[in-house]
Amino acid sequence: MIASSRSAESSGSVAGLVLAGGRSVRFGGEKAVAMLLGMPLLLWAVQRLRNSCSNVAVSVRRDTEAEALAKANGLASLYDSPGDAAGPLSGVKAGLIWATSIGARSLAVSPCDAPLLPDDLFPRLIQQAAGGAAMAETADGRQPLCAVWPVDALPTLSAALQGGAHPPTWQMLETLGASKVRFHPPEAFANLNTRDDLAAVAARVSTSH
Repeated sequence: MIASSRSAESSGSVAGLVLAGGRSVRFGGEKAVAMLLGMPLLLWAVQRLRNSCSNVAVSVRRDTEAEALAKANGLASLYDSPGDAAGPLSGVKAGLIWATSIGARSLAVSPCDAPLLPDDLFPRLIQQAAGGAAMAETADGRQPLCAVWPVDALPTLSAALQGGAHPPTWQMLETLGASKVRFHPPEAFANLNTRDDLAAVAARVSTSH
């Protein structure tokens, strides 16, 4: 099990969620459990969130390797509500329900397949959100899967998902008045879509250590 460290300022108020429910078709296997320098990508994301969040959960599909990995590491496994469309917003909805249940006021969300995200990503997003919503952006545009959501956004998000709808994630965040926080470089937000992407990132991380 990986160690937990968090700032006193955010302890108990901001929960973390890793989105790991995608089907990873192009990757040829579950990205969440792919290894980078001896650690699954899922746990890279968990570790980053734990530096800023009091509790961390994982959005997964049932009977997957990601679910098994989350459970093996003592992480809550969250599932989309029946009838909700497949997509990140359904995972965020499950995360907001969970965050509300543990008394958190906000939910910091991370993809599972972007191991180069900046170390200051969530501290800056949480600070800028100030209890509301915030999302990262780069010179390449919005990065809505790296965001902070207030738990009181749950009714708005639930309504938007009614009937199997799934609006763009960035659009929902803008509806909530999300602050945009600029990060550099854009390459830090690159997600791994293929095994070649993973190999390239492994080579890059190895040379920087």
